[in-house]
Amino acid sequence: MIAGEAEVLLEVMDLSMHFAARDGASGRVRGLVRAVDGISFTVGRGEALGLVGESGCGKSTTARSLLRLLEPTGGRVVFDGVDVLSMDARALRAFRGRAQIVFQDPFGSLNPRLTAGGMLEEVLQVHHLAGEATGRRRRAVELLELVGLRAEHAGRYPHEFSGGQRQRLGIARALSVEPEFIVLDEPVSALDVSVQAQILNLLSDLKADLGLAYLFIAHDLAVVEHLCDRVAVMYLGKIVEIGPAERLYRAPRHPYTKALLSAVPSLDRKSEPGYERTMLTGDPPSPMSPPSGCVFHPRCSHPKKDEECRRDMPDLEECGEGCFVACIKERSRLGGGA
Repeated sequence: MIAGEAEVLLEVMDLSMHFAARDGASGRVRGLVRAVDGISFTVGRGEALGLVGESGCGKSTTARSLLRLLEPTGGRVVFDGVDVLSMDARALRAFRGRAQIVFQDPFGSLNPRLTAGGMLEEVLQVHHLAGEATGRRRRAVELLELVGLRAEHAGRYPHEFSGGQRQRLGIARALSVEPEFIVLDEPVSALDVSVQAQILNLLSDLKADLGLAYLFIAHDLAVVEHLCDRVAVMYLGKIVEIGPAERLYRAPRHPYTKALLSAVPSLDRKSEPGYERTMLTGDPPSPMSPPSGCVFHPRCSHPKKDEECRRDMPDLEECGEGCFVACIKERSRLGGGA
């Protein structure tokens, strides 16, 4: 789960986020929703890690928890050697100058009462960047141009922008504090395909030019493939496979990863020798009552699935070439992952 050749910037260890499920009438707690259930991963400096999985698997909750937009139930989040979860208010404010987030819905995350320029200037003022008012206005224009907008856009309000332009504005706002790490929470899922390509190209250029590290959250594996260095696959609050993107797409180990890749439209992949279509059956179990053993076993199509899968919870274990998989049968096939 290490960040390849890159120096580790962010280390997440056994992170959990559980929510109390309450009865609507009495308000009595009737169970726990295990949205994120003990996951671990790292992100290196300048690295893009993709986090993929079906809707409701815990991807966005993970993002908000590691930035402390939600207070995690347990685990550790270490950023550049400092424990984020133990930071006081002052340290947390400084941390958020180094780690930012771009949300899925750009319109909902922008202040409708502020112009694009005013929004950026406000962030610069709060974080004491770019000096006085004149310097802040100049820097706001530079940020707009950095993300492909124009200087005249500074006087427009969010409702006057298209969806793609609003997402560019959201990216500019994240960049305004000169972060090292950005969480991208499904930043292109609400956009047209042609606009998605433009935003992805922009993010790729910014990563290369500014040395940014990304946690890129998506449910579309085709999108992740073109931007990310490594990919983590999440199912029902747990990471079931993680590894270099090229390796994971070429030879996935976990049955869930195989099913996700099988659903991606691709003439090239489907024409490869030995390609087999993997279909998922049924719906994901409730995070209030996850199954015993491997959380994926009720929907698993592995030919060797047996009682051991229903009984034992597999840990992520190395399976070669920097990949880790949480599957008892893959571990057995590879001789324990050694």
